[in-house]
Amino acid sequence: MSPLTQSIFVMSLGLGTTMTLSSTHWLLAWMGIEINTLAIIPLMTQNSHPRAVEAATKYFFAQAGASALLLFAAFLNSCLTGSWNITLMNHPAASTLCILALAMKIGIAPLHSWVPEVMQALDLRTALILSTWQKLAPLYLMYQIPLDNSDLILLLGILSIAVGGFGGLNQVQILKIMAYSSIAHLGWMIIILSISTHLTLLALYTYLLISSSLFFSLMMMRAKHISSLSISWAKIPALTMTLPLMLLSMGGLPPLTGFAPKWLITMELMKSGLALMALFAILLSLLSLYFYLRIFYTTTLTTPPNNSPGSLPWRFFPQHITLFPTLAITATITLLPLTPAILTFMM
Repeated sequence: MSPLTQSIFVMSLGLGTTMTLSSTHWLLAWMGIEINTLAIIPLMTQNSHPRAVEAATKYFFAQAGASALLLFAAFLNSCLTGSWNITLMNHPAASTLCILALAMKIGIAPLHSWVPEVMQALDLRTALILSTWQKLAPLYLMYQIPLDNSDLILLLGILSIAVGGFGGLNQVQILKIMAYSSIAHLGWMIIILSISTHLTLLALYTYLLISSSLFFSLMMMRAKHISSLSISWAKIPALTMTLPLMLLSMGGLPPLTGFAPKWLITMELMKSGLALMALFAILLSLLSLYFYLRIFYTTTLTTPPNNSPGSLPWRFFPQHITLFPTLAITATITLLPLTPAILTFMM
């Protein structure tokens, strides 16, 4: 794919998300989501590999079904209430269908089955876009609509945390691990959505930061399999030292940045009388922390280095711009003390 064509599709991604974020009418928001879907499919198939084509086909059918359900929910709400406004979706049936459609859009359990299979067949750059940018527009719509059915939201959240934890236990493909990690983090965002939208935004921003820094690190290491990380110390030693800290931050271990949203969400659930739900969420998140630790343990501590003789790769100049990854990695590890200031700014 030529750079000009690729830039057109990337600009279309930005246009679709901007259209959805700036609209109050369901048809305009739906059009923005569809532009996003149609723009990322050519990026998925730019390698012309059969698995990439299969992944793009699965993604298209999943998104088409979710888009049809979302449009039907908006049409049903307009028939029952006479309004196409996003914030005026007040009918319970239309609101439930809309939540399920948006859950399928971003891959929340139990509507998540397309996420690991699609992620596994993509390159790291497209997987980064799918894990971060493509979730903004549907999450914004879930943020805007009235969430009267809080039991459904809590159920989707705890199921996503459970599926994300159990699904990533025996995986060796890094992209599949990141897919299940995305499902688990979406569960933390959704479980608090009907209680505190500020904490949902904090969890979203933290996930975008940590996920971006991890994907940038993997792109610099050119690693898509756990075994590929065993020789990363010979390529980029400094990045190899910070990778375990990023993984632990993704798992929510203190005193790293990823601990802040999980801690605050747990406290808010307990204040709302959902102590049992908070306990289940914490216990299930330990599964995600376990497979992050497994990556670190099996690749860094127990796997012997297997680099070819000759000049070590880290002696050469890097092929990527390292300023933004450096800033993202630093923020991923050290932002926990600034959490009160960030919350004050958001409120």
